[in-house]
Amino acid sequence: MSPEMIGIIGVVALFVFLAFKMYIGVAMALIGFVGISLIINVNAGLNILGMVPWSEGSSYTMSVIPLFVLMGQFAFVSGISQDIYKAVNSWMGHLRGGLAMATIMACAGFAAVCGSSLATGATMGRVAIPEMDKYGYDPSLSTGCVAAGGTLGILIPPSIGFVIYGILTEQSIGKLFMAGILPGVLLAALFMLAIYVKCRLNPQAGPKAEPTTWLVKFKSLYSTWPMLLLFALVMGGIYYGIFTPTEAAGIGAFGAFVIAVVKRKLSWQVFIESLLATGNMTAMIFLIIIGANIFSSFLALTGIPMLLADSIVTLALPKLAILMIIILIFVALGCVMDCFAIMILMVPILYPIIQTLEFDPLWFGVIMVIVLEVGLITPPVGLNVFVIKGAAPDVPLTTIFRGIWPFMIAAVACIAIIILIPQVALFLPSKM
Repeated sequence: MSPEMIGIIGVVALFVFLAFKMYIGVAMALIGFVGISLIINVNAGLNILGMVPWSEGSSYTMSVIPLFVLMGQFAFVSGISQDIYKAVNSWMGHLRGGLAMATIMACAGFAAVCGSSLATGATMGRVAIPEMDKYGYDPSLSTGCVAAGGTLGILIPPSIGFVIYGILTEQSIGKLFMAGILPGVLLAALFMLAIYVKCRLNPQAGPKAEPTTWLVKFKSLYSTWPMLLLFALVMGGIYYGIFTPTEAAGIGAFGAFVIAVVKRKLSWQVFIESLLATGNMTAMIFLIIIGANIFSSFLALTGIPMLLADSIVTLALPKLAILMIIILIFVALGCVMDCFAIMILMVPILYPIIQTLEFDPLWFGVIMVIVLEVGLITPPVGLNVFVIKGAAPDVPLTTIFRGIWPFMIAAVACIAIIILIPQVALFLPSKM
């Protein structure tokens, strides 16, 4: 049997395993091991199976993942999310749809110190949804804005999504972080515009909250300075080359720890729980990356990625048309799979195509992350929607999914703008 045929069977087998709910890291490692053993020999498969976990687990670059996850855990327990929401709410709550707009801004602020979309959605859901319910917001708007706002967690740096993409493609994680800042701000603004339009068309969807005095407004800003300082320290240090992303992650984790201690939110039990949560998430991500590396080695031996790249290029389609096909592939997979799983599965296959077409890898990384954000709120899976369902158990899933359509349109508009104006993503990295 030819290596190409073994590769095709392996890819099909992977989707079959995923359909039967096998964990993606284990599935990729198993298929990669069996495939390499068939193409070369069993000893080669065993060597890959032994070397990759050690090389990835002991990599200095990989240490950025647990450190940023730990930073997000400490930021969560310190109550930063509540402080941000209260501050933005005091300034915008009196507007029609203002609480929903405040939720988007608070999600963007918390994403800047968290890095996880699911964590951002779960945290802000517990804070914002009860407040919007109190003022009679349409449940589809209140839950939809939190589900959509949570997706900013993998776009606004520090982002675990950019870390994984950078590791898979050997791109600068620091430049990827910078590339995500302006698109993150743009997407948050478009989400707020979607809320404004929805509330103009249906004023009852987002009633006005009680206005606050100027004294209350300015006092509320005081509680947000720890988050602003932490974000400026981490991103500013990376931008000016003062420290590497890994060092920035360590500084950010320590800074979040200090904030939690100063605010007296970090008991010994909470500290242990934060470490355990960090360990659980890190183990999950590492297992996926290890499996992806083994599977990528198998795919490289089959020659399928380069064969696919050559086949697409020989179609003589415009570069933009090929990009649209790739985006549609990501959107289709996002309907049934986790975003990190899609990234780790498809990047090794599609990245050679991106190189052949001479697309900027930083620019493509930003587009891919936004497309994966759409997947997080797309039925039937839509992981962020299920997270919000946990925070609002009385709201039917159909209501939440109905509420996310304006935000999906905003995300598509954001992708179109970045495709038409690449400098939205590339301006900050070019100035580093």
